Parts: sequence; C-alpha cells; structure tokens
Amino acid sequence: MLHRVFIAINLPEKIKDRLLEFEKEYKIPARWVGRDSLHITLNFLGNLDDNQLVETIETAKRVCMSYNPISINLQKICYGPSKKFPPKMVWIEMGKSEELSKLQLDLENNFFNLPSYQYKEKENRSFHPHLTLARIKLFEFRALGERPEINEELCLSFEASAVEVMESELKRSGAEYTILASVNLSA
Repeated sequence: MLHRVFIAINLPEKIKDRLLEFEKEYKIPARWVGRDSLHITLNFLGNLDDNQLVETIETAKRVCMSYNPISINLQKICYGPSKKFPPKMVWIEMGKSEELSKLQLDLENNFFNLPSYQYKEKENRSFHPHLTLARIKLFEFRALGERPEINEELCLSFEASAVEVMESELKRSGAEYTILASVNLSA
C-alpha cells in the first residue's frame, strides 16, 4: 500500500484558535484550511510503500533524538509566495530559526540516504518555513476590483517539542491529514 507522506510540526490548540480567527477578518475568495490542517511542513516525501514508511519513522526517531525542542515564532500574515501575482495563498511567515532549518535538512538528508529512497527525488526548492491559512480562488480573486491588503505583524510563538510523520489523503473537499507517528525532540 502507498502512503502520501510528509514530516510536519503541528500547532498547539491555543495558536490554532488565534489563526482560525483570520478567516472572519479577511473577506477574500479563498478556501480556508481547517483546524486539523494547520501545520508547518518540514519535508514532503511523496508516496512511500509500507517498508519505506517504517524506515522513515525509525529514521525520524534517530534524527530527532539529537535535537532539543525548537522555538517557533509566527511573525506575519500575508499573501504568499512573496513576489507572486496573483498570490496563491494566505500564509503565515515565520521568524528565521537556524535550529529548525538544521532539523529540516538533517531529516531530508537522512531520508534520502536510505537505500529504499534511491529512486525518489528530493523537492527542488529551498526550505521556506510557512504556515498555509488559505488557498486563493484565482478566478474570483482576479475579478476583484480592489485587492484586499493582507500584511499584518503577529507576535505568536510556541515551543515545538515533536515532529509528526503525517499522511495526506487527497479528496474533493481537500486534503485530509492523519498522524502516523509522533517523534519527540529529545536531546
């Protein structure tokens, strides 16, 4: 069986509550993500078979043992990706974190060095940590006379003490996510 897998940091409920309020504040044509979809993707791994999935979970456990919990700072809500017009999303930009970037790269390198990954390709883009809040409906967005401004500074932070191995199941209503394994950061 194949599993569409990614590695993510999920958010505390208190942070999710605050982020969900933005849907009421910004009246734009978009499909807002639900509570269970609020996460920070570290690595998208694509389709994995059962053996690859077991190896991925074991590798994540081994890598995460050498990391302490990481402070995550959510700094700004804006359109994303930056410099794209029309924008594709409403998202949260995060403060720079060397530890988070190091963890992401360490996980990626360890996964793609597994023998069972020899035919898999890494994503060909640099890691830009963000949190997606909404996917813009482009046709309707282009039809707007005046584009609503979204550019608000935030001051939300939390400590990430675990990463999750997640499965994404694509459905008509959008992706549904399931946590397959939770791995503590425990140096």
